[in-house]
This record gives sequence, C-alpha cells and structure tokens, in this order.
Amino acid sequence: MPSPITQVQPPLEFIPPDFDPLVYRGMCAVLPSWMKLRVAIADVEVENTKQLVELFQQFQAGKTRFLLAFRHPTPDDPFSLLWLLSRSVPQAARELGVSLQKPVHAHFIYDRGIPLWAGKFVGWLLPKMGCVPVKRGKADLVSLKAVRDLFANGQFPMAASPEGGTNGHNEIVSPLEPGIAQFGFWCVEDLQKAKRTETVALLPVGIQYHYITPPWRSLEQLLLDLEYDTGIRASVSPTAYLGLQDGTEPTLEQQTQLYQRLLNLGETLLTQMENYYSKYYGRSLVLPDLPADADPNARLAARLKSLLDTALKVAEEFFAIAPKGSLTDRCRRLEQAGWERIFREDLNLEALSPAERGLADRIAEEADLRIWHMRLVENFVSVTGRYVMEKPTAERFAETLLLLRNMVNRLKGEAPKPPLRLGPRRVVMTVGTPLSVSDRAEQYRANRREAVTQLTQDLQTAMESLIR
Repeated sequence: MPSPITQVQPPLEFIPPDFDPLVYRGMCAVLPSWMKLRVAIADVEVENTKQLVELFQQFQAGKTRFLLAFRHPTPDDPFSLLWLLSRSVPQAARELGVSLQKPVHAHFIYDRGIPLWAGKFVGWLLPKMGCVPVKRGKADLVSLKAVRDLFANGQFPMAASPEGGTNGHNEIVSPLEPGIAQFGFWCVEDLQKAKRTETVALLPVGIQYHYITPPWRSLEQLLLDLEYDTGIRASVSPTAYLGLQDGTEPTLEQQTQLYQRLLNLGETLLTQMENYYSKYYGRSLVLPDLPADADPNARLAARLKSLLDTALKVAEEFFAIAPKGSLTDRCRRLEQAGWERIFREDLNLEALSPAERGLADRIAEEADLRIWHMRLVENFVSVTGRYVMEKPTAERFAETLLLLRNMVNRLKGEAPKPPLRLGPRRVVMTVGTPLSVSDRAEQYRANRREAVTQLTQDLQTAMESLIR
C-alpha cells in the first residue's frame, strides 16, 4: 500500500526484464532463511511435481511454450514459487532421471504498481529476476508487446496470476481475468506466423498455506485488538480473553463465541462504513429484500455487496466512469483513471509554471484520495458471509481477521504495515493438468472473444479443483 500522494509524478516508464544469473543465484541462496525468518514458511510440500518436470523438459527441447498460472492468496506467493522452480523441480528431475538445463526459472508478470509501494530495491530486483511489468486496467502496448515476445521467444516459460492480485483466501479463487488466456492465443498466433511447431499450454498451480500449530491465541489477540480499534471494547482487559491456546482446538462453546464476535466485528464495521457513506456522500445503501428471519450471514453478505458497490460509485463519479462489469473490472478502471491523473504522460512537468504545477499537484492529490475508496474494495472482492461458518478452521479465521485488519488500518490512516505473521506455516503447492491452447486455435480463429472466455472459464474450473 503506497503512502499518500500529494504531488504530481512523471509517467511510469516500462521496466524491461534484465535477467541476471548472479542476482538469481543470490536470491536462491538466501531463500531458505528468508522464507523461515521473514515470511514464516517453515515447510514446503509440492504435489504432482512430475508434471512440471515434463513441461520444462519439453520446453527446453523446443517442443512447447507454456505459462504457469498460479493462485495468488498472499503476498508471499512469489517466494513459494521461487522455491518450487529453483528447488522442487530440479530435485524431482534428478529423482526421475531427467536432465534439465539450469536455471529452472520463469519470466513472472507483475503489476507495474508494485515498485511504488514495495520500494526501490524491489523495483531493481524484479527486472534482474527476469520479471516483466504490466499496467492493470489499460491497453499497455509496450508491456503487452514485451509479454508477447517473451511468451514466444523468452529464455524461460511465463508465470502469472490469472486472479490479477491477492485475495487473502486459501480456499476461494477470485474470478479470473481474461488476459492470461489472451496471452496464450497470441503465442499460438506468433508461433504459427513463424512456422514453428511448438505447442502452447497453460499450467494451473494451486497454492495454500496451513499453520503448523494453529495460532488460536494469536487469533484471539488480533480479534481483541480489532474490537478495541472499532470501539466494541473500551480496552483489552484480561477478563476479555477466552483462554484459547495455540495448538489446542477451541471447545464448541469457545468456537461459537469466537465466531459470534467475528460476526459482530464485521457488522460493526459495516454499520460504521454505511453511516460514513450515508452522512458524508449522501448515499443510501440499497439492500435486497430479505425476509426478517434471513440468515445473519446472508444479510451480512448483502450489506457488504451494497457497501462495496457504493464505495466504487463514489470514486467512479469523481473520475466520470460508468459502473460496468465485475467489482474487479471496476477496480482496475479506477486504478488506471487515478494513475492517469497522478503519473502524467500528457504534461512536461519541467515546463510547467509554479501555478500550473500546483494545479497538477492538486489533481494528483485528489485522485489519490479517491483511489482510497477503491483500495477498500480490492481487499473484499472475494469475501462471503459464510466462509468461516462453513469451515471454522484457524486458517479461515485468520484470513478473515487479516482482511479486516487491513481495512481497519486503512480507516485509521496508518502508514503501510508488513503482513502480520501469526505463526509458522506450511505451503502446499499443487501442480495441475496443462490446458492446451494450441488445440483451441481453430475456435479462436472462428470467434476470438468466445475462445478467450471459454479458456478463462476452463482455467477457473481447473484452479478451483486444486483447492485441497
């Protein structure tokens, strides 16, 4: 999450990939310590690694081009994937008697905005690791051309998250964006034009995190902190604790109390946000006509959906954008509209008079303030009212509480905070079955939109099937 912007910025330039083997080896050398000490990943498990070994063998033999389409539940996923490619795949290859050229790596596609909040070091590191940036929400022709060239001609396969960003959920796949499928069809076209015979595939990869010791005590502490921040509790006193202990499953009564408090926290935040948009933006939230005895979770989900729609409309009206498409589609358009007012491609900033520069600064600051509404929505596009109730595991409680923590921190106006680590985790990565893009070339020639939509839906189904 970037710091507030108060001044106009020069255009965001394309950062070309510049893979450096020395930087890559350095990252691989520190990876085990980094994962254990900085991101609390103590164990890695990979299912069906053989499939990925076979694809790399075919790629290196000039028989196929492929894109690794991975789930993106947390910001820690890049470290897990680097482990998968640099350690798990070579180890599996050795066990199978397959000789792979080193390094086993991929050209990762990342959001151009990441260096803005992650810092200069990350902005330097990503291209040195062979990554390529794209701007979400617009036809970024320079970036798209680079991705297209790398897919057909790059040193490594491609890797990207079809979800377009993290959603905070281990067991929910966000609606996929169609760009990944389009990249696949472009690669097929480019290979055919060059009279090359490689096949093209998309490989779904699931990623899930599990606490090695369920952190119930830490979860209760986080819940208490959030209850204090939202005014539910005047203080966090010793009498407020249920006495939960890490590694010990709560009793049914404790679990019920914990869930009811989580539900109350969500309802309190919704009420505060509904009042905010009603009082200061004149917005009356439209709720569906639910029966009086409707399930509280259904009512909560309906209120959340209405709130997210309202927050986006407040930003859309400022940018004069019509609300169209899914919540994710609307977020992308708003982000791009904000960037166009902050990172000015239409101005020579050095030639502006002080007065003109001041006006440009004002426009940038106002745009950043309106993007705040969109950032609230981004974290909640996949939230449902029944996620924890259906399976009240430590993981699901944690995912929901961490999303609420992000929201509360935004409401408090605090500086960006690193992700909260509640305890050591095991990451489980599941390699799926490749989806052939080449076999759909005829369908793409007949109806491009339909082919992209169908491939995107098939990839969505494949990724959902990898949830364990």
